[in-house]
Amino acid sequence: MSQGAVKTKRVGRDLTSGPVFQSLMIFVLPIILTNLVQQLYSMVDLMVIGQYVGNVGTVGVSVGGEVSDFLTPVATSFATAGQILIAQLAGAKQMDKLRKSIGSFITMNMILSLTLMVLAVLLCKPILSLLNCPQEAFGQASSYLIITAIGLPFIFGYNAVCGILRGMGESKRPLIFIIVAAVVNIFLDLLLVIVFRLEAAGTAIATAASQLASFLAAFIYMYRNREQFGIELKPSYFKLDPESLKIIMKLGIPQACRTILVRVSMMWVNASVNSYGMVASGTNSVGNKLQKFLEIFSQSMSQASGAMIGQNLGAKKHDRAKQIVYYALGACLAVASVISLITLAFPHLLFGIFTKDPDVLDLGVIYLRIMIIHFLVSAAISAYQSMVIGAGNAPLNFAIGILDGVICKIGLSLIFVNVFHMREIGYFWGTALSRVLPLMICMIYFYSGRWKTARLIK
Repeated sequence: MSQGAVKTKRVGRDLTSGPVFQSLMIFVLPIILTNLVQQLYSMVDLMVIGQYVGNVGTVGVSVGGEVSDFLTPVATSFATAGQILIAQLAGAKQMDKLRKSIGSFITMNMILSLTLMVLAVLLCKPILSLLNCPQEAFGQASSYLIITAIGLPFIFGYNAVCGILRGMGESKRPLIFIIVAAVVNIFLDLLLVIVFRLEAAGTAIATAASQLASFLAAFIYMYRNREQFGIELKPSYFKLDPESLKIIMKLGIPQACRTILVRVSMMWVNASVNSYGMVASGTNSVGNKLQKFLEIFSQSMSQASGAMIGQNLGAKKHDRAKQIVYYALGACLAVASVISLITLAFPHLLFGIFTKDPDVLDLGVIYLRIMIIHFLVSAAISAYQSMVIGAGNAPLNFAIGILDGVICKIGLSLIFVNVFHMREIGYFWGTALSRVLPLMICMIYFYSGRWKTARLIK
């Protein structure tokens, strides 16, 4: 493989040139659609199993899926780490190091995912017992957990390929891959659960097959364009490069630990709200779904601007990197303002998509009014934190995540509940205000200019 062959073509967009806002919006739109499709098709399993198997199947899928739900953020964390490294190498035009990093990144993800797969299968029964799985649903949950655990290498592989592509400025292909997964998942869900009556096992097979389909589509695309990635299907290509591996682990481990701790804190908040009864629990469950859906734009913008900033810092275009943050900030705040107005005007309509319970609808109005703060703050932090992500400042990113997802969320919730005696509403306020202090830290980092001297690659 000649070095010149790698230089003649390029996957995706060169995000270091051209109009900043136009480049950012063209890059982010496919990511928004990808996240939307992922949110929508992830609900299919529970909808099908609930309608055609009943409560035992629903509990089996929910409890059995905890392992997959817990480990998928680990896959996305390492995908983000690889994306940052690859973006900076692509921006710096260091093609030889880029090739080594891609091979090491794929190998590391496969080793990690196979290890987690084996552990999940071997520890299936202890895990379900630890999760207090009801005995009636134990068989369904066990089948779901084992089958979806076998699909972990496909989850890690798909996320790794998408991280590589986004780091190189390609955001359209991951949308195609997730659409492939959605079509396979929905078709097999209907076939295996309704026609063949495989219950939770059928849903698990559909999920694993959809993950395999998306991974194969992603890898086939990379192999067909192998001259652009420097891919060679021989052992030497997949050799772990110590320098690349060190950077990926340095970025990925703190991010993975952060996402795990944040998930644990969210479980604590949800469990605490559930203790106030069905109305509080129903409001919080629906509210969480709406919050994730309504903040897809900010989440997607953070992914896009982080990759774009990474390329520009690799190319030493500091002024352009700063402009990306400002454009992302303006776009996120504009969308968040529209969302806030919609939630103020039509709260019953939004909650009514998921429930008809009048008590939940009334409490949902309070929930959405409080969460307007969260929408606006999340919009701002998505822009400013993208500089932390793009610069590869893993310690600061970890600290911000723990502060946001654990310390502030739990601490503020306890203050509102125990000091002001606000019951379940105190947890809503704790969640809404949890990102204010992390936003301030991100702003201080951005305006201090310390990101200009950050060196992730030589």
